[in-house]
Amino acid sequence: MTADAVRAALGRVMDPEIRRPITELDMVRAVSVSGDVASVDLVLTIVGCPAADTIERDVRAAVLGVPGIASIELTIGAMTPPEREALVARLRGTRRNQFGPDTLTRIYAVTSGKGGVGKSTLTANLAVALAARGLRVGLVDADVFGFSIPGILGLGPDAKPTPVGDLMMPPVGRGVSVISIGMFVDGSTAVSWRGPLLHRTIQQFLSDVWWGDLDVLVLDLPPGTGDVAISIGQLLPHAEVIVVTTPQPAAAEVAERSGLVARQTGQTVLGVVENMTGELFGSGGGDAVAARLDVPVLARVPLSRALREGGDAGDPVVLGDPSDPAAVAIQSLADALAARGRDLPGRKLPLSPR
Repeated sequence: MTADAVRAALGRVMDPEIRRPITELDMVRAVSVSGDVASVDLVLTIVGCPAADTIERDVRAAVLGVPGIASIELTIGAMTPPEREALVARLRGTRRNQFGPDTLTRIYAVTSGKGGVGKSTLTANLAVALAARGLRVGLVDADVFGFSIPGILGLGPDAKPTPVGDLMMPPVGRGVSVISIGMFVDGSTAVSWRGPLLHRTIQQFLSDVWWGDLDVLVLDLPPGTGDVAISIGQLLPHAEVIVVTTPQPAAAEVAERSGLVARQTGQTVLGVVENMTGELFGSGGGDAVAARLDVPVLARVPLSRALREGGDAGDPVVLGDPSDPAAVAIQSLADALAARGRDLPGRKLPLSPR
């Protein structure tokens, strides 16, 4: 009975990258109990797994929390190639066409007409705020030429996807699973790719990354209406687009174009976020874009030193200074999006009559 209790406790330990119980992933080979000592044979997905320390800590805490267990003898190894292949096959079997038309995941593509409007900082904070509300959130840094999401989330240069077979397990920053081209190139490297390579990169981010069962997928698009925006429209025509602008009329006029391109690819423009609201950047830009696109203004995020400093320090303002006016505005937007729930209406459910 005690061995069963230990195994049950291990069933509550999650792999931080795959986000499923280690027992479900066949990472626990054997459990036995002798007196008050529990012996656990644990295998990680790969040698040198970056989540090894976290998993070991959680396993020890779980086992020592079982009544009657005073100590643990823990043996840690790595999966054999056949075991790893079986795991990859099982994961792939549950994720085919994960973000296809029938997905239950809400997909938000955040775009802007021009650079310098704070789109990436806003996107990262929005994703973190959604995760803080208990949602399972993935974030694709699709701004291939100007990638910045890993730094904003405090993910250092060593944060890389973990390869398991032909799948990539994305690193997690501030509760959000993240993938970015910045994880594959040196930080000072300039990415100068053309359309086909850009399209394939975005496609791989969507299909070859193990996202798990997400509630929300957020994409940080590059500014403008170029190849990446068109690829996202082709790959995710059912995504909902959030257009970011500053209050100044010049930025608003350009931002409108990104919304129009999204509609041309079949996407729905959900609304507009006016960032850097305040006298410094003029007024009326958010309202103007919303009126021309016939959508609501979802949020007005005031110009904020804390928002900027948090992005530079890798400490998103919604966590580091949640009472800051910009953080409050972003959290209100997150509340509104979280209240929408998963995208059930109109979707086919994976059920069949007997």
